[in-house]
Parts: sequence; structure tokens; C-alpha cells
Amino acid sequence: MAKQFMFDALRQAIDEEMQNDSRVFVLGEDIGHYGGSYKVTKDLHAKYGDLRILDTPIAENSFTGMAIGAAMTGLRPIVEGMNMSFLLLAFNQIANNAGMLRYTSGGNFTIPLVIRGPGGVGRQLGAEHSQRLEAYFQAIPGLKIVACSTPYNAKGLLKSAIRDNNPVILFEHVLLYNLQENLPEDEYLVRLDRAEIVRKGHDVTVITYSRMRYHVIQAVETLVQEGYDPEIIDLISLKPLDIATILGSVKKTHKVVIVEECMKTGGIGAELIAQINDHGFDQLDAPIVRLSSQDIPTPYNGNLEKATVIHPYQIINAVQKICGFKI
Repeated sequence: MAKQFMFDALRQAIDEEMQNDSRVFVLGEDIGHYGGSYKVTKDLHAKYGDLRILDTPIAENSFTGMAIGAAMTGLRPIVEGMNMSFLLLAFNQIANNAGMLRYTSGGNFTIPLVIRGPGGVGRQLGAEHSQRLEAYFQAIPGLKIVACSTPYNAKGLLKSAIRDNNPVILFEHVLLYNLQENLPEDEYLVRLDRAEIVRKGHDVTVITYSRMRYHVIQAVETLVQEGYDPEIIDLISLKPLDIATILGSVKKTHKVVIVEECMKTGGIGAELIAQINDHGFDQLDAPIVRLSSQDIPTPYNGNLEKATVIHPYQIINAVQKICGFKI
């Protein structure tokens, strides 16, 4: 076991897959000589050269389209978005090409493409650099979407995504790159379609993902001291949702609190509520509680920025309310 930062874990995943498969290459802005805006590709250019660690112009639509074409012809590209918000400029390519071509070609083409990079609400990065894009891409048929939350699952998910024959979007939170964790020295993979039960409990199911995992864990530490026994689920897979794991928990706890950084309107939490109601409504003893970010552009001002996202005290209050106050 060796302790690694999350950005190191992601770099190790890319390095290992590039060594194992000559078809794997990376492209994006400043990923080569500079090593990436968050150093995920640091030193890989010296090892693999210009054609496999490919610096691109500031032209997201163009280089994403080039990656899709490369995937169609047998390569396995990894697109790094310097900030995932910039990939809105490539939305047409992602939706109308990456997501559809396997279907519209009658299965003649596969699109083994990974799109990854930093996103989420950082610390005073401004509205355009603080977007939560998971709900934007969730509606696109043909995509798989995962959100890493630890160095361990970041490495395992990226390796699995690179090997998958479908387009996969991997969301990395800008504030989690410096997390550290002991990683196995032996190779491992993490499934793209499974949630993680972070903590087992019986009182309430708290569903979350990405950075909010840590706000939930912090809240649960207080709740346990007060006598509550919450179960924590980290979704990891945002599309498809691991509804089997979620329903298994709901059948045990009969109460659900969803904690997300995504916007409330049309967000991941909205889809979760719909699916739980569709498949497990009779198991619920109370309406599902949804804690989401405000439906506004993220302010630059630090205090206003904090006010737009969910904090541990709000999670504590929600669990106390849905479970009843402990005496």
C-alpha cells in the first residue's frame, strides 16, 4: 500500500493503461509540456511523446470531435477538459456523435472514449468555472457517467472507463485532487455501474456523490453521537444509477435524504426521486428529502458562494427532521 493524492491516482491509471495498450492516448489543453492544469498528466509527455500526449488549441468542439473520430477508427482517446464547463462548447459532438454513433451506425462503430476533468463548485472560481454539468449530460442517450470521490475509486474508475467500449464521462471535483489515500500496489478496477455503501445503518438512507460524500460523513459523525444510525451511499455511477443497491437500502431504512451539489431543478436528485418512487414507493415511510445547490449561477463572493451549496449542519437538520428528534 502506498499513500497517493487523487491527481497521482488518476495519473497512475492513465500511465498504466497507456503502457498496456498502445491505442490509448490523451488530448486536451496544456496536458503535454505543462502537465495539465491539475497535474494529472505531469511527466507523461516526456515518456510518451507528442502523438500520445497531445496538446490541443483552445477549441473544445474540434478536439472532442477529433477524439470521437479516433475512437471510431480503433483508438482509445482520453479527452481532458481543463475545466469541464468548457466542454459545453463540445456539447454537440458529445450528444450527436459520441452518444449516438454506435446506434445510428447499426453497431458498425464503437466509441471507446473517456471525457474527464475538474468540475464542481471550487473556492471563488466564478460562475463559469463552478458549474455542475452532470445533469446536462445525464439526459444524453448512449453515455455512461461516473463521479469519483476518493483516490481509490478515481484510479479504478478511470482504468475501467478506458477499457470500456462506450463513451464514459468521469467527473472529478476540483476540491478533491489533494485527497490522500493508501492505494494497493497490485492492479485493480472499479465497476462503472455500482454504488458504494460507505456506512451501513438502519435509520435513514443518505445518498450522495463526489465532494458531498465528505459533508455527509462529517454530518453523520455528529448524528451518530446523537444516537442516529444513518446509512451512507456514494452513487459513483450517475448513469446508469445503481437502483438495486439504492432500493436494497430503502427497504431497510424506509427513509431517504439526498445530498448533492447539482442544481435542484432537473438534477441528479430529481432523477433519483423519480426512480425510487417508480420502484420503491411502497417502502417509503416519509417523503424523500432533497438537499441541492441553489438554482443560480455560483457567485464569486466567498460568503455568497457558501450559501449556494449544502453544508453538514443542513444534513444534520434534515436527518433529525425525517427521523424524529432523539431524546
